[in-house]
Amino acid sequence: MSSLDSVQLKPSQRQPLLKSRAQRSHSLEASTTKSHPRDDALKGTENASLYFVGTATTILEWEGIRLMTDPNFLHAGDQVHLGPGVTAERRTNPALELDELPSLDGILLSHYHEDHFDRDVEDALDRNFLIVTTPHARQCLTAKDESFCNVHALDFFQSLLLVGDRADKNETRPVIKVTGMPGKHIPSGFLSAANDLLGAVPPTNGWMLELGHGKGQQQGSNAEPGVGYRIYISGDTLFVDDLKRIPEWLNGEKIDLMLIHLGGTSIPSASAPLVMVTMDAVQGLKMMRLMDPDVTVPIHFDDYSVFASPLNDFKKEVQGAGMEGRVVYLDRGEKYAFTVRDCAAGAR
Repeated sequence: MSSLDSVQLKPSQRQPLLKSRAQRSHSLEASTTKSHPRDDALKGTENASLYFVGTATTILEWEGIRLMTDPNFLHAGDQVHLGPGVTAERRTNPALELDELPSLDGILLSHYHEDHFDRDVEDALDRNFLIVTTPHARQCLTAKDESFCNVHALDFFQSLLLVGDRADKNETRPVIKVTGMPGKHIPSGFLSAANDLLGAVPPTNGWMLELGHGKGQQQGSNAEPGVGYRIYISGDTLFVDDLKRIPEWLNGEKIDLMLIHLGGTSIPSASAPLVMVTMDAVQGLKMMRLMDPDVTVPIHFDDYSVFASPLNDFKKEVQGAGMEGRVVYLDRGEKYAFTVRDCAAGAR
């Protein structure tokens, strides 16, 4: 077994998220908490949750660990720059404000784009806060005059262990294994080759999060946790052949929860689409069939003017395929609660 890099998290001594002040220690209050759509036996056993802020911003909470994805806290009417000559207007508001967030342990940033890491967030973040992201985004964040100092880059199928805290170092600790997954923001062919030269649209990652426990996990340990729950986050990808590598990598293991980025993002605009850079409803259904997750939660579907495929299109595709019982729909400010199984270390 090859050694994996690890980061020791200390929820009782969290690094402040913002430069201006320490974050609050409270939990997130959801307007509604939803549970497994089919298995009533799991109700009441939930020990983890996913809170939907808006766009691709979510907050995962389990065993004292709290991670945020793709922080975007702009408001309706705000503009973002998405590439040469391409801007978009936000149409919605986030479920809460940046300074209303509870204390966090880290950020998973799928790529360096303003609708996933907006300028206000970038300006406000403490430069020592933990960010896990792509090699490209790491280069951008660490090259600034006021550079970020705690950025870990993961390429496709590279992993990092985020190790939770326990009072006794010999106790079983909660661990989240984060692995970069393939993603492609631009269709293959001429456009992809041109983008490689111009660097107009940044490279993007998906993520596989494997939640479990490891005994005495320490910095530099190579012991992987047992897997009690597996979450796949698609990131801003199209449905491309590279995604077929993910089921191969899983080698028969199942995905419990998939967060799928939809919207059919079209540039330069939804009204004048020349190229689509995120999945639409049809591709989203293909992704469900390929990954075969137990539960799917769609995100990134209606927040910006460049989104051309509304959530209702995806709902129609899901209904037509008879897969309604495998999808949970969250509005901003709602939470999905789920159960992480108790698994022994080393169990995949």
